[in-house]
Amino acid sequence: MAEKYVVRYGSTRIVAEFSTKESTDFLRNSQVIVRSDRGIEWGEVLCESSENARKHLGEKGNRGRILREASDADLQTRDEVRRKERQEFDGCREMISERKLQMQLVDVEHIFGGERLIFYYLAEQRVDFRELVKALAKRFRTRIEMRQIGVRDEAKLLADYGDCGMPVCCNTHLREMPPVSMKMAKLQKATLDPTKISGRCGRLKCCLRYEYDTYEEYRRELPRIGAMVVTKQGQGTVIAQEVLARKLIVEYEDRRRLMTDEGDVLTVIKKSKSSGKAEKAANQSQNQVTGNKPRAEGKRWSRGDRENGNASSGNPKPPEGSSE
Repeated sequence: MAEKYVVRYGSTRIVAEFSTKESTDFLRNSQVIVRSDRGIEWGEVLCESSENARKHLGEKGNRGRILREASDADLQTRDEVRRKERQEFDGCREMISERKLQMQLVDVEHIFGGERLIFYYLAEQRVDFRELVKALAKRFRTRIEMRQIGVRDEAKLLADYGDCGMPVCCNTHLREMPPVSMKMAKLQKATLDPTKISGRCGRLKCCLRYEYDTYEEYRRELPRIGAMVVTKQGQGTVIAQEVLARKLIVEYEDRRRLMTDEGDVLTVIKKSKSSGKAEKAANQSQNQVTGNKPRAEGKRWSRGDRENGNASSGNPKPPEGSSE
């Protein structure tokens, strides 16, 4: 019987290790009640803990204890908590409007045990919400936590499915959202149309990061654009790379342009000074063909919009962080 399990809990899908003293083996996807550093929470068992799992969890190691497997009574309590969250969200939004605070309420998380309420919001500037917190604490009679988030976190809380037809990565398996740049899309020769490479948050899709390391490794092993190479067909200049296919498009001295396997390259002559300019010119040419348009603005949601089936627009870029 395992004594430790990896559990996912909370609205932001926190993943951590929890210990147990029960004689019951918990299966994958088992619904459990855990005690974390935030209070008593609802969780889902992902797997038994192991040395490899602890290595991936890093600093987010042991967070508490599994109290029990969720019962029918716990299910009813969870449904009641969710009903309360809708009331708490509406109440907080009214208070924000009354005080004319420059912040957009995104979601509220009512800890299963009732130890605290966590309100997630977006804001372009620092907001003085001390009076708001006092009013919320007086009304709901529990500890209040205000947490400022970014647009990627907003999608993590509220988004459902991506363009691929699968649940969004940030809402399922991603623990951390790595930075994604346009360079990654260009290297993978993805379309630069912002409406096709932007996720539900309006930023570049996280999946562009998944294969980037492989593309970069293969690109380094291939002769760069502009390099002079000697192949079985003769001597020529590399004018393009097919990274995943491990092939080159070579223009030979007789003006022929042929697709050449990496293994057919006999010698790479020292790269000319103009090769860097040639590579830059190739990238610029690709931009002109695809159309390097400004980045599209992402959709904005809140708990109220999600329930009413509406979405508003706008794309502020608030600083990420948290405060209490």
